[in-house]
Formats: sequence, C-alpha cells, structure tokens
Amino acid sequence: MNAAESAIAERKTAAEWTFADVWETIAEAIPDRTALMHGDQRITWRAFDRRADGVARALLDAGLGPQDKVALYLHNTPAYMETAFAAFKAALVPVNTNYRYTGDELVQLWTNADAAAVVFHASFLAQAEAVRPLCPDVRTWIWVDDGTAPCPDWAMPYEDAAGSASARTVPPGGRSGDDQLLIYTGGTTGLPRGVMWRQHDMFLASNTTNDPVEADHDHVRARIAEGAAPVGLPAAPLMHGTGFVFAATILNRGGTLVTLPGLSFDVASLLDTMTREGVTDLCIVGDAFCRPMVDVLEATPKRWNLEKLKVVSSSGMAWSASVKERLLVHAPGALLIDFLNASEASGMGRSLTSKRRAASGARFQLGKNACVVDDAGDPLAPGSGVIGRLAVRGHIPIGYYKDPAKTAATFPVVGGVRYSVPGDLATIEADGTITLLGRGSTCINTGGEKVFPEEVEDAIKTHPGVADALVVGLPHERFGQMVAAAVEWSVGAIADEAALIEHLRTQLAGHKIPRVVLPVESLGRGPNGKADRPGVTSRIAAWLADKETERTA
Repeated sequence: MNAAESAIAERKTAAEWTFADVWETIAEAIPDRTALMHGDQRITWRAFDRRADGVARALLDAGLGPQDKVALYLHNTPAYMETAFAAFKAALVPVNTNYRYTGDELVQLWTNADAAAVVFHASFLAQAEAVRPLCPDVRTWIWVDDGTAPCPDWAMPYEDAAGSASARTVPPGGRSGDDQLLIYTGGTTGLPRGVMWRQHDMFLASNTTNDPVEADHDHVRARIAEGAAPVGLPAAPLMHGTGFVFAATILNRGGTLVTLPGLSFDVASLLDTMTREGVTDLCIVGDAFCRPMVDVLEATPKRWNLEKLKVVSSSGMAWSASVKERLLVHAPGALLIDFLNASEASGMGRSLTSKRRAASGARFQLGKNACVVDDAGDPLAPGSGVIGRLAVRGHIPIGYYKDPAKTAATFPVVGGVRYSVPGDLATIEADGTITLLGRGSTCINTGGEKVFPEEVEDAIKTHPGVADALVVGLPHERFGQMVAAAVEWSVGAIADEAALIEHLRTQLAGHKIPRVVLPVESLGRGPNGKADRPGVTSRIAAWLADKETERTA
C-alpha cells in the first residue's frame, strides 16, 4: 500500500463528502431558491436536482457503471453543471473538455480519459461526428440544443434525458468520497493530463464555509439557513479548473451560479449581468480578464454599479498590483483574492487586497499546509534567499490518470508525508511570505543569470501604454539565451519600444530587460487566460528571421 492509499484508508472510519450528497441536501433545504441563471433562464434548486437525476438515470440506463467517465464538451450553460451533478449522482466521473479542441485533440483526450459518454453542444456536432468512429469506447452521446444543428440519430436529446427521472437517482453501488473527478490540464507544454481528485479531497481543498473534515449534512442545512447566499459568476470557462471549482464552491454554499450567454469574453455583457443579477462573487483569471474590465469601467465610470460585489477571486495567471488598484476604484467594497492554486494543488498561497490592504503582485501569504522546499525536499528557512519549489500537503490529488511516472515526480513522499509539487518556483521571505517566480520550465538562462518571465511581464505591464505582455527565451550565440517579449499595446497607445525599455531600466536589472520586443495585436490567450508560450516563441523567432533576411538582402 503506497502513501496515498494509506492516507485514504486511515480516513475510512469517518463519513466523507461527495458533491451529489451536498447538493441534494441543499436542494431539499431551499428548493425554490434559484440555483442557475443563464440569460433569461432561471433554474431552481428543485429543478436543478430533478434534471440532474434525469441525466444520471439516462447515463446509467445506457450501461455506464461505477466511475465510468463522462466528457463534458460544452460551453458555459446550465447543462454543464447539471451534467456534472448527474455524473456525481450516478458515481460517474465528469471530464472537462476544452471546446477549442478538434479532431486528433479530441480523440487523444477522450481516449486517454476512457470516456464512456460525451455530452456535447449542437454547435460541436461536426467535430463530434468526425471523431465518433475513432472513439469506439464512447457508448452514448447526448446532444444539447443550442439552435445551431439538429440532433443526429446516433445521439440522445439532452432534454429527453433531463426529464427521464421520476425519482431520486442513486447508483447501484452507492456513492463514496473516493468517487473522482478528472481535471484535464490545458496542455500548453505537452499533451493534456488528467488530474485525479477524490471528491472528498476536492470538497475540503476548496472549502470556503468551514465545513468539518467529516461529512455532516446537518451542518450543511444549518449554515444554509443562516445567512444570505452568494450570487457567483465565473467569467472563466467552466471547462477549466478555475471556473469549475469556483462554480462548485458557489453551489456548495447554496448560492446562485450565473453564467454568461455569450461564447466569448464580452466585458460590457459581463458588467451588465453583474449589475442586473446582483453578483456578489466574481471569478476571473488575472490581468487577462481584469485589465479589459477596468479599461471599460474607466471609459464609462457611471454606467455600472458594483456596490453588491463582495469578492473577486483569481487563479492561474498573474494579477498585477496596478490592475487590482484600478478595479478597487470602481468596486471599493470588494475583497480581491489572488489564489496560488493549480490543477494539481490547492492552498499553496493567497494574496488579499482591499481598500485597507495594499495590492501586491507576486507576493503571497503561504498556505497553512504549504512550504517551499529545496531540491532534496527539505523545507527552506524564511529569509534564506534560496529559490525552491512550492509544495502543499493534506487534501491533494491522487495523481495523474494513467501516468504513474509523472505522478511520482509531482506527488513525492518526503519524510513520510505526501506532497503536491506542481513546479512553481519561489523564495520564502523573512516574514514568512513567498515571492512567486514562475515555473522552472519557463526560466530563461542568459549568460548564467536566471530570469523568470513572470517578473519581467509584471514590470512591462506597469507601463501605462501596455495592455498585455509575454516574455520568453530565445537562443543567443553569446549568452545561450536572450530575453524576448511580445507586447500588446493598449488601444490608442503609441508602441514606443524605446520608452518601454527606459521604463524597465528603473525596475529591473540589465540582464532582465528584453533585447527584443515584438508588438502584437493580440497574444492569442485562450479563454482561461493562458497564453501559448511555444507559439509566441515561434512568432518572435520568425519575426527576427524575417528582419535578418531583409537586412542581408
């Protein structure tokens, strides 16, 4: 028995949490409260529960068994969380699917995940139809109408499934805290990997309501009856871990989950919805979402009232101090929480900003179960100045699905304690806070000096004319690598490279300043706010090659 199995076995004497049990408890306690909002749609907790029962029954009737995988190939709509709820009810495993994937990418993901069912929006019909012969293990396909294409004869209409239950759906073998969910990573540095979370561990790792370690549904009923429930809106897609985990925490609190009807990030639509629905909790992904928000708010400062906004949370991308401060001008009562999380780890650190707390960029409070370790796995002393890797113990994933080698590397056992070490580099300061430096895989070695792209990106984005930036390393004959940047300038700003470099000289050591700055119309960030570093590296290299060709022609 390995360390992960031993830790699980020790907890077996206590009742464990499952999302289906919690959400069913909430639905019984507040059946008439709105659970899901999407445009003009309003779905009560009673209907959310009943419709998920129907989808769960349809999946079981299709022959799916314990812990079979259900791929969610869906935009942000009520069907996403209803299908996830259905999977949890039936002791099946929901699998997020990046809706930008096509062809081989879909086949690779669903084959790797052993998907037995796919729930897809009608707008993805062509892609689903093309890969269906290559995914013979998918036993059932469920079509969700979005007005774009008719239901094919090989798929079941989602509404038929949602209306198919006459009673509570319970799987033959029951539910367990061991029941899983799979969160597939974006794959920007290689093929996507599925991170396996036990539901009990995910529930507690994302617990914002001080629920006890042992499942206690009387406690859930009591806290639901106590105070006002949140109205939460994930600006990030539910197909990514940040959006999905946020959505789950809103539902865990008996709240209302609001999703946007548009298929791309529209700031005006977001702000209109927040104002109309009285959103109290907003989830974003760093500067990629917040910077365009504050640009629009500053352009029309009296159009939107954000007085009900209490919390803005972010994870997965840098959220610069200057942008946080700009947001607080328009939402002075909000608490801004910058979480240092990953698909593989929760609770590594956080940074809190409000009108009474100064904003910070890469400085975080270390999580209670987190530490910074050296190459031998030993915790580093505060103030040592040594660069180490962030690690967290406690409620962490089982590992990567069907990848034992990567699991062993990312979830090592140190001193008898199992940690998650996703690869984030940091130093621990004398006061116990940590300074985040980025992932070791993106570190640039120029003339023997290490440069962390995130630090340079943060500095570039303090220039008033810059909307976004990405820093990468390119080969250099003398120094091995050189620092290069792709810069997206703000609308109406003058792309003045010389002024930018002078600005950086006041903030960075000389070896950290980019030798090359490529102006771009867009960095092409995905809907989760993450940029394709290899793609940007190729763009800069091709631009330099073209310039060299012109010079020598």
